[in-house]
Amino acid sequence: MQTRFILIQTSHAGNVGAAARAMKTMGFDDLVLVAPRWSNVLRREETIQRASGALDVLEKCRIVETLDEALDGMSHLCATAMTPRDFGPPTTTPREHFAQLVAAMRFGNAVPIAGQVDATQPSLLGAPAEQTGVAFLFGSERFGMRNEDVYRCHVCLSIPSNPQFGSLNIGAALQVIAYDWRLALGGFADAPALPQSNAKLADAAQVSGMLTHLEQALVALEFLDPAAPKKLMPRLNSLFNRAALTQEEIHILRGIAKSILQLPGAKRIAMSTPAVLANVANDPDRKTSG
Repeated sequence: MQTRFILIQTSHAGNVGAAARAMKTMGFDDLVLVAPRWSNVLRREETIQRASGALDVLEKCRIVETLDEALDGMSHLCATAMTPRDFGPPTTTPREHFAQLVAAMRFGNAVPIAGQVDATQPSLLGAPAEQTGVAFLFGSERFGMRNEDVYRCHVCLSIPSNPQFGSLNIGAALQVIAYDWRLALGGFADAPALPQSNAKLADAAQVSGMLTHLEQALVALEFLDPAAPKKLMPRLNSLFNRAALTQEEIHILRGIAKSILQLPGAKRIAMSTPAVLANVANDPDRKTSG
């Protein structure tokens, strides 16, 4: 389904660049500007900077004088507005309406209008879904969409937002709508999974030896009182078990403990503690642990 984004009377060049960037991230590239404030908006520095790599979208972008020219080939028109209007097309959320559009495409029926629940039934638009071009219209930053432009549309899309502050920048609003539309169309494939690490997990004996070594270091730092150890070491044991340490990580932790014990006086303090001496005596790696 052809998708077009139309910016009407845009006054800030940066918003054109932001719109191009938002479109490209979602895989769209059909951008049309209707009577923008700057005739050279596509070449302005702010536009190019805000596009941030989406220069191909800017290169393909067309500038026209009237909305009629921008709508050429489009048969389903979606206005954008912060709040519902008393008169005009029905207002709905992008995600709700897009679900109806995609359902109609699957059944090969006409595109449904907002509020039509059964997508298997023909809608009032009468345009076959597979032949439909969908256009998303965004108004000026200063005054939004004009009523006469909204009245031409089949639906008015309103992004759910904070009732006390629902004003969205054009680039942000376009990004939300482009994302929801891409999601409705099936989205993109998930990123390939990162290769699995070949690191070997530490066994229970290695974890135990590391804990003994770490206990010596904590005593040397006077962080652990061997006379009143409470449950510090069992808690650390539980923590490291949940972490599923690898053998390399065990070596890192023992290296830290070794460096602590090499501080002046640290070894003497740690090894003079009866509780630590008992642990060291039962440590099969004590000769190589430092």
